[in-house]
Amino acid sequence: MIHIIPKPTDTPDDNSTGMVMTELKKMGVPFAVLDLAAVDPFHLPVEGETIWACGIRQDGVQFELLKALELANHVINSPEAIATCASKVTTTAKLIHAGAPSPDTCFTNDKSVVAEFLAAHGGRAVYKPVYGFDGNGIYLFESVDQITEVPPYYVQEYVRNDRDYRIFVIGGKAVGAIKRESAHLTHNIHQGGCGCAVEIPPDMRAAAEAAATAVGIDYCGVDLLPLDDGGYTVLEVNGTPNWHCMTAPIPRLLAEYLVEQEKEGRK
Repeated sequence: MIHIIPKPTDTPDDNSTGMVMTELKKMGVPFAVLDLAAVDPFHLPVEGETIWACGIRQDGVQFELLKALELANHVINSPEAIATCASKVTTTAKLIHAGAPSPDTCFTNDKSVVAEFLAAHGGRAVYKPVYGFDGNGIYLFESVDQITEVPPYYVQEYVRNDRDYRIFVIGGKAVGAIKRESAHLTHNIHQGGCGCAVEIPPDMRAAAEAAATAVGIDYCGVDLLPLDDGGYTVLEVNGTPNWHCMTAPIPRLLAEYLVEQEKEGRK
């Protein structure tokens, strides 16, 4: 049976978990809701099952509980993949190691190193929290004196843009995409960006699928920036993505993927 851990940030107006549950019901597929907070990691409530974690709280407790469940179950997405996507450092390292396109990046405790990076990239760079989400805490800076956060520092080259793209990838295949636009540095919907569905051209598909493969994740949202000379670079990979503004039937596709994985687990 498929066991579902609901996304803790779901609301009545934005219920990712509920959308997929609805599709499973339409398909006549049985499932059960699993309360992650109630799991005893030393006496697991289920074994040999497929567990879909639509989302978890960014705290050590829920991550450890999910890791424990993975000892005897197939967890989607895996705790390792979720943890990778939560860390911009680990995500970028995996992207670069796999040869996937990514902006030039610096990670350090030393502001003098940041100053050198800034000078090498035309005097403009982007500061990002290592464990940020929804576009919070990201800003453009032209002097290290503008950085008031405590170390470590994760900074990237500034890639000039007026839009970005979120591509939804399931099982290694890009299945839907939106263009996001705003007057700000970040185009995230939660930061006031406007999204509309778009087709997925071959170079966008290749970049998104390469990023998902590099991270090693079942499904994800890959954020891409277009480059002036063509192609795309990967901003981040979201391990618990929403699918705002997408016209692709993401809930149905996710439900079908869960059923497929559950069947594979029973072979």
